[in-house]
Amino acid sequence: MAGAMGSGSPGHSSNRMTKSPLMTHRVVITGMGSLSPNGVGNEAFCRALLAGTSGVRRVTRFDASDLPVQIAGEVDFDEAQFYDPRERKHVSRVVPMAIAAATEALREAGLEWEAMSQAEKRAIGVILGSGGGAQEFSEEQYRLWMAGQIKKVSLFSIPSGTMGTLSSEVSMRFGFRGPSHVVSTGCTSSTDALGYAFDQIRHGRIPAMLAGGVDAPIAPGIMKGFTLMRIMTPSWNHAPGRASRPFSADRDGFVVAEGAWMFVFEAYDRAKARGAKILAEMAGYGSTCEAFHRVRLEECGEEPARAIAMAMQDAGITNDQVDYVNLHGTSTQLNDRIETRALKLVLNSRAAKTPMSALKSQIGHPQGASGAAGVAATLIAMHHGQLPPTINIEKADLECDLDYVPTAGRKHAIEHAVCNCIAFGSKNSALVLKKV
Repeated sequence: MAGAMGSGSPGHSSNRMTKSPLMTHRVVITGMGSLSPNGVGNEAFCRALLAGTSGVRRVTRFDASDLPVQIAGEVDFDEAQFYDPRERKHVSRVVPMAIAAATEALREAGLEWEAMSQAEKRAIGVILGSGGGAQEFSEEQYRLWMAGQIKKVSLFSIPSGTMGTLSSEVSMRFGFRGPSHVVSTGCTSSTDALGYAFDQIRHGRIPAMLAGGVDAPIAPGIMKGFTLMRIMTPSWNHAPGRASRPFSADRDGFVVAEGAWMFVFEAYDRAKARGAKILAEMAGYGSTCEAFHRVRLEECGEEPARAIAMAMQDAGITNDQVDYVNLHGTSTQLNDRIETRALKLVLNSRAAKTPMSALKSQIGHPQGASGAAGVAATLIAMHHGQLPPTINIEKADLECDLDYVPTAGRKHAIEHAVCNCIAFGSKNSALVLKKV
């Protein structure tokens, strides 16, 4: 099978269709919710995405004037609609963001959680991916503590500062009593969370999962940390909308962003039985680690290619069945170059013929929520038959020479799509979506 790594090479090719022996239940997506820097809610996100609208602006959450990088992809939404303002001081921003996106996803799926029986609520789990989780909350609590403002420090600064509290808050809000977990694997966090939800349902452990990704890393300490690593662009404070420029030769770093994208995953038979609208099928998942370096990727690109190949094998598809790739595309020199190389390894001659686009060009880098954001963008592209553009490609890079759908979107039918993610710590994860 093409890309199945059966011969030890990402480029091994065959036309034979196979189905993963692990597959027992088909898994479908029946609901989606979006909180994006370029659009709050599915409709607004869809309009902005297909139009190629940037959501990158100057930072408003705090005074960033003393920072080298003063721009970010902030989400503009009313937290009070989803979380009691009196309790908000006790939780991280990721909590109301996750609840807002989850509320939309559940409503789109037609799941009325208020009317569910306890037995029904026990049949739904929660799995979220987040890179930093409550890191911005902890940063603020420490700042208050060090400033001597002890009375302003939250009583719940310890439990609310832990990663697991995020899924607990979501489970408690909707009363879901299935598994409640958080995956934190850096930028692949939500890709891995969706892969986990996929596995739980297809192996019959639970019939439905509320799954997705959320991150809110826009805080002074976090941005200073990224600046020290020299991985954020310092060049575009004067023109924020042009700052995130994946695959353009003049790219010089990413733009930090926040966001939440949530989905309802269900066993196909369950979804059909209740007459749910099916958005797409989750068909494959693959994950690898280069075991190489805490922040750098290996130049060869073999392990990202192998993760994609594993996802394709899991889905039982060949190279010529991949109609679209949603790219990780961070806008760093190293990442974009190696991701391009990995796709050439796994797709072979099909790489140059397969359209691909990078959502981060429009919204910046939402860290652990990246994978979920890419899945949401892919679902929109699949439904509308239109590819979102990679904006801000202004100068050709000889090492990044694939079809990134530059500048403007285009009509294109998608039957199968790959969503790719790469993370610190040499982690690589990919998902395959199938149109139903």
